[in-house]
Amino acid sequence: MSITKDKVVQLNYTLKDEQGNVIESNEGQAPIAYLHGHKNMIPGVEKALEGKDTGDKFTVTLPAVETYGERLADAEQRVAVKHLQGAKVWKPGMIAVINTDHGQRQVTVLKVGKFMVTVDTNHPLAGRELTFDLEVIDVRDASAEEVAHGHAHGDGGHHH
Repeated sequence: MSITKDKVVQLNYTLKDEQGNVIESNEGQAPIAYLHGHKNMIPGVEKALEGKDTGDKFTVTLPAVETYGERLADAEQRVAVKHLQGAKVWKPGMIAVINTDHGQRQVTVLKVGKFMVTVDTNHPLAGRELTFDLEVIDVRDASAEEVAHGHAHGDGGHHH
């Protein structure tokens, strides 16, 4: 079955930087699942998966504009320390998670004060060319409920 809109895709991936160093991978773990065509996947990866079939393995290198976007100048913001999630003590260069009106977002700590921190709101991987090794494990029709909810359910997907 080919990957098209409203299909649930299970896949394994390895994400590499410009030098080929592994940044993240789910190899040896359960596949991740997403609902194709509903903006649940990085745009360039979703585009590369379109039309692929169960069992396909391939590598795609994508520019920043198709992954986490270009780095934005003046993307610094001051945030109360209490809003940072991920550590008890913060130092410049650390990655934190904050809750926004659009869900959780990763930020990079730039400067730490007693009560406030300055963060870079660009995604930590923004502005970088990234390579994805992808393996399509399974493709199936999404249920009406998955389409209505806008995400995959079950193994590797969202659990209610």
